Amino acid sequence: MKLRVGLTYNVKSEYIAKPGDPPDVIAEFDHDDTVNNIEAALRAAGHEVVRLGGARRLLEQIGRSQVDIVFNIAEGYEGRNRESQVPILLEMLRIPFVGADGLTLGLTLDKVLTKKVLIAERIPTPRYLEVTDPDRLWQADLTFPVIVKLRCEGSSKGLTPNSVVDTPEALQRQVAHLAATYKGAPIFLEEFIEGEEFTVSIVGNDTLEVHPVCQIKLDGRTDLGRNFFHFAYLRAGSDYVCPAPIPEPLAREMRDLAQRTYRAVECRDFGRVDFRVDRKGRPYVLEINPLPSLSSEDVFNYTAKTLGMTHHQMIGHILDTALVRCGLIPPPADRGAAARTVGRAPR
Repeated sequence: MKLRVGLTYNVKSEYIAKPGDPPDVIAEFDHDDTVNNIEAALRAAGHEVVRLGGARRLLEQIGRSQVDIVFNIAEGYEGRNRESQVPILLEMLRIPFVGADGLTLGLTLDKVLTKKVLIAERIPTPRYLEVTDPDRLWQADLTFPVIVKLRCEGSSKGLTPNSVVDTPEALQRQVAHLAATYKGAPIFLEEFIEGEEFTVSIVGNDTLEVHPVCQIKLDGRTDLGRNFFHFAYLRAGSDYVCPAPIPEPLAREMRDLAQRTYRAVECRDFGRVDFRVDRKGRPYVLEINPLPSLSSEDVFNYTAKTLGMTHHQMIGHILDTALVRCGLIPPPADRGAAARTVGRAPR
């Protein structure tokens, strides 16, 4: 079935830098290669592709670009609701789209609100504290080491090796640095989990395909200790070990927590859940990304290889999952079997 598929995105090459921009201002935006690759995958699946760009270009094209569905990877510009801009416009236009809706995207971009949902659902996550008064950080009821994060950013924006601190004095310096660099953007603190880092990708809606656990490797090491993925690795690169060489009970626990997290924030079609595992083997959910990267260098490509799929086939599978949800195509007869193959988690 040939469809006309719109593609919404924000790419680094289109951003015009402004004076005072932090070095990672466009860390969340995709490279042109990623957009080209998604377009190629959709064309390989037999569809026509219409490039729509981001929210502003979408507004300019209202009524002129007729599409059956939109494949959305747009990150948006400015504010904690930026990832919601394109989905809300598409909802208003009654155009079906791939991925989470505006509410889920807004909720999960705000790491503090996500924490509150995880805690309410009894999903283990590191203890945290909102920074409301930088002058009273010495009263923070957290155990060092602590990591200092921007509350409403993704793609490791604001994170450097200096983000993990061991003393109240270092904590105050890092908070002041983020406040000055990111012009008063909200900040929160989190107890840092020393150990290893993992991620679990998911495809699905009513039935979830919870993929094998992938382990993050930095500088050739999987035992990260105090290291973690930060902005420098966006340039230097990281690696994944998939499936992760870990005991099956731990893998099963993380896959169960991943699907619980996915359900808790009402993710749709695809998503990724990130973990740290401490020295005692206890997993903690760091965050869920309902708008994860589909770069050929990111986890969905590694997962695809593990499952015997190509990257293009994985992208086509995500589109088909959304098409079924939207009622544009019927569910395949072997859908249940496919879910069992990759390890379906219970609802």
